[in-house]
Amino acid sequence: MPVVKVNNISVYYKVTGEGDPILLVHGHPFDHTMWDPQTAALSKLYRIITPDVRGYGKSSLLKTAPTQFEDYATDLLALMDVLSIKSFHLGGLSQGGQIIMEIFRQAPTRVKSLIFADTFASLDTPEGKQVRYDTAARLEKEGMDAYSDEVIYKMITPQHVSSQPDVSTHVLKMMKAASPKGAATALRARAERIDYLTEVLPKINIPTLVIVGREDEYTPVAKAEELQQNLQNCKLVIIEDAGHMPNLEHPYEFNTAVLDFLDGISNTGSF
Repeated sequence: MPVVKVNNISVYYKVTGEGDPILLVHGHPFDHTMWDPQTAALSKLYRIITPDVRGYGKSSLLKTAPTQFEDYATDLLALMDVLSIKSFHLGGLSQGGQIIMEIFRQAPTRVKSLIFADTFASLDTPEGKQVRYDTAARLEKEGMDAYSDEVIYKMITPQHVSSQPDVSTHVLKMMKAASPKGAATALRARAERIDYLTEVLPKINIPTLVIVGREDEYTPVAKAEELQQNLQNCKLVIIEDAGHMPNLEHPYEFNTAVLDFLDGISNTGSF
């Protein structure tokens, strides 16, 4: 994978295919390989850019200065500058979905469309915010292994942990390979993010796709419906028999939804 220096860190990324560019932003605590099934399918028609966001995968963190949630978006916009990509489609899952909300906030004229997967825009509850801080402290103290073994049953459905061993193995491998410091840094930064529901979503007027797994416990269907209700030009797709990672649990259905969405944009500009 190539690497670029932006904002005093190293960002690793992969570019696959040719055509209209799509930047895909992975969730916590994963890396760019989370998008492997999408890269394989979408790169037949599009240019797919899949980075490791700062502190995850092979991308670095600042050693001393604190990281703000806004920095994750600034890094990726700088990456697109390095690649001389002025405008692009933008997709993100979970934490990655909130990062792309921030990318839109910083550079709305550069974004052609948005794909929100298993994410939400509102602030955490006070209890949820504290869980992020507590989890960050735990990861720095204990590492990623025990945490990963616990949350795998929420990342994908419990049934898929056993019935889709390749997917389960991939998800566990990404989580256990994640840097505890990088994951903890992101959890703390995310806990202090702005309210994208009120500050950003009302400004989004470009075509938007919301995808969610029917059985997602982290971001339930109600959260996806909240996104749809607060967006002007939005399509909602629910992937049946999927948890928090429908892109891996049911990649064909996920990819079909994305391709149909993008095809609709190219033909009409909306749905």
